[in-house]
Amino acid sequence: MNRRIFLGTGAASVLAAALTTRPQAAGGFEVTRAEQEWRAMLNDLEYKVMRKEGTERAFTSPLNDEKRDGTFLCKGCDLPLYPSETKYESGTGWPSFWKPLDNAVETKADRKFFMVRTEVHCRRCGSHLGHIFDDGPEPTGERHCLNGVSLTFKPA
Repeated sequence: MNRRIFLGTGAASVLAAALTTRPQAAGGFEVTRAEQEWRAMLNDLEYKVMRKEGTERAFTSPLNDEKRDGTFLCKGCDLPLYPSETKYESGTGWPSFWKPLDNAVETKADRKFFMVRTEVHCRRCGSHLGHIFDDGPEPTGERHCLNGVSLTFKPA
């Protein structure tokens, strides 16, 4: 590897890391926990998805098939995120919604895998929820494709 490639690769890595920081309110999130606290309250998959921005396997979440009226909440802090009225069957294998509740989520650019996607996080604790795509139904045209392990469901 020559020096130019080495320096270019290093600079690109630093830039990518700087551009993929978590959304965070000034002064931090309303709900914060030490890493040990997150690990104690979450199983390995939940921790990987919610704290390390991983993804669960498609068609593994029981919430994908949830059809009752109610609200989907953040598993990390119990913030209400999505009403059941905005959930729909996207065929992707993950719970999908066309609109969150007001002031529930924040987004950031996800530049992993050599593309730019919109990542969605809980605005109160920063937990990773999934991604937003522009192939959803009207009226928003958005598909909030979420990891079921990041959510809980509260029936109406």
